[in-house]
Amino acid sequence: MNREAGRAASLYVHGMQRYRIQGIPESIATVARATMRSPQYGHPAHIEVATGYGPCRLCLQTFTVGSDERVLFTYQPFTDSDALPAPGPVFIHREPCGRYDDAVLPDALRPLPLVVEGYGAGGALLVQRRVGTSSFEPVLDEVLGRPGTHYVHLRNAEAGCFIARIDRDSPSD
Repeated sequence: MNREAGRAASLYVHGMQRYRIQGIPESIATVARATMRSPQYGHPAHIEVATGYGPCRLCLQTFTVGSDERVLFTYQPFTDSDALPAPGPVFIHREPCGRYDDAVLPDALRPLPLVVEGYGAGGALLVQRRVGTSSFEPVLDEVLGRPGTHYVHLRNAEAGCFIARIDRDSPSD
C-alpha cells in the first residue's frame, strides 16, 4: 500500500478515532545534538554506536545495530505543567532526521513490544494496555475511547521507555 493510501485509510481510523503519532519535538533533538546536553535538564548526552533497536524518538525508525550512531539523553515527555515529571533516557540518530508526524504507526514499530498509556487531566495515568500479539489500532482505540483520556504515550513494554506521543487529530472540516 502506498503512503497516501495508507494515510487515507488511517484517517477513518479504527473505532472512528482520528489521531496523530508524533516523535519528540525537532527543537529538542536539535539542541541535544548541538550542545550534547539534555535540553530540559542539562545532563550530559552520550554518543554511541547502536547496540539495540531503539527506536529513534524523533523519526521513530529503528537503529541499525553496529552501524547507526545515536545520541542518548534525558527527556521529559509531559507537557502539562500539572503532570508529575517522568524523565527518562531516549535515543535519537546522531545525524539529523525528520520528525515523524502522521496518523499511521510506523512499520518499524509494529514488531516491537509496545505499551499504550492513556493520560487525563494533569497527566494522570488512566489506563495502560500492552499491545502484545494484538494489532496496535484496536488497543489504541480502547485507550483513546476511555472517558477522560486526553492523550496517549507509546512506550517500550520491555524497558518502559517513552517512544512517542499520540493525540486525537481534529477534523479539518
